[in-house]
Amino acid sequence: MQPIKRMFWIYLLLLTGLWWFTDQTDWSSLSGLFSWRAVLMQYTGVLGIGVMSVAMLLAVRPVVLEPYLGGLDKMYRLHKWLGISGLALSVTHWLMAQGPKWLVGWGLLERPVRPPRPALPADLIQQFFLDQRHLAESIGEWAFYAALALMVLALIKRFPYRHFFKIHHLLAVAYLALVWHAVVLLKFDYWSGVLGPVMAVLMAAGTVAALLVLFRRVATSRKVTGEVASIVRHDALNVVEVGIQLKGRWSGHDAGQFAFVTLHEDEGPHPFTISSAWTGDGRIQFIIKALGDYTRTLADRLRVGNPVTVEGPYGQFNFQGESPRQIWVGGGIGITPFISRLKTLARQGDGRAIDLFHTTAVYDAEAISLLERDAQAAKVPLHVLWDERDGRLNAERICQTVPDWREADVWFCGPAGFGQALKRDLTALGLPGARFHQELFEMR
Repeated sequence: MQPIKRMFWIYLLLLTGLWWFTDQTDWSSLSGLFSWRAVLMQYTGVLGIGVMSVAMLLAVRPVVLEPYLGGLDKMYRLHKWLGISGLALSVTHWLMAQGPKWLVGWGLLERPVRPPRPALPADLIQQFFLDQRHLAESIGEWAFYAALALMVLALIKRFPYRHFFKIHHLLAVAYLALVWHAVVLLKFDYWSGVLGPVMAVLMAAGTVAALLVLFRRVATSRKVTGEVASIVRHDALNVVEVGIQLKGRWSGHDAGQFAFVTLHEDEGPHPFTISSAWTGDGRIQFIIKALGDYTRTLADRLRVGNPVTVEGPYGQFNFQGESPRQIWVGGGIGITPFISRLKTLARQGDGRAIDLFHTTAVYDAEAISLLERDAQAAKVPLHVLWDERDGRLNAERICQTVPDWREADVWFCGPAGFGQALKRDLTALGLPGARFHQELFEMR
């Protein structure tokens, strides 16, 4: 979390600094609401289109950024923060544009007389921009309304994923309209300052990303077709284990990574952690828990032989680290990446001392026996905690079980709140925060 938090605030401060350095306003001469409004609208406009551009870029899942941002799960969290900040900045920008007009209409404020603009030759770019201002303002306003509605829907978790997936693409259209709005209405002097080239690059990159989204060309080189090869149900756990035989070229994956899987076209791609080790035979496996409207019906809808599209792999939950000691914690379905790693270690160990804690609210003897088999093959001590029998896992229990826990890297996958509490307690006891690795498996 820390790298993306730093990236978020550094980016906002960088845009602010570039705007401050480029803007030539004499601050001492500003007086009255309208003069301050003109300056602050430029500032919120720069920040708004700036964060939206990076959010749009992250929407195309650029794997080149994964090592720097901690994986696609962290990138999607940053995408969400950028979207929320873009929404807040857009609302602020809109209120500054409309608020004074309302006050003038209500007779509470008097609009100052504008000095006439000097005429410019018709062939100048600046004149062209001036001629487009009214259209750009109208387009920007309607694009703002559309983006506002779409972003609010994206933040409502109860809004079905299948509908979210389809309408979220429309944000690319709104973004392109807002780019035109920004290009025309950005202060013309900015283009010749240090801010201008930066904004040009950001909006150009965002535009390319938006077009990729609209024409459904996102990550096409990372998509492979296949078919369902096996289905195993674990009804007590509300889990279905899906084996897929890939037909195209798959570059392979590391334990802990995930992929976007399209099992039904009407639902679109869903992210699932890969539970199998890669052996080069084209087989890949996912363990899927019934958590939402779609996954609850998956076991009944899925059939062997159904066509599948798999996109990936993604993620940096890769069990890498300098410490020769590791502690793994899998909460519920969060055990999935550890199963993949156990299968990998059974083929080739890495010399690390590892303890695996698996905490579950429902005890299924068959599933636990399979996990025990994988742990024994990988020579990894397994600690299974059934909530009803053993109580909840906490930092104190981990420290008692693993005496050298201070030297360990902790890898956690499970409920976000559980992970946050565990990290808080372990760091309070002395574990360096950088040694706690948590999967943020939430795409919205």
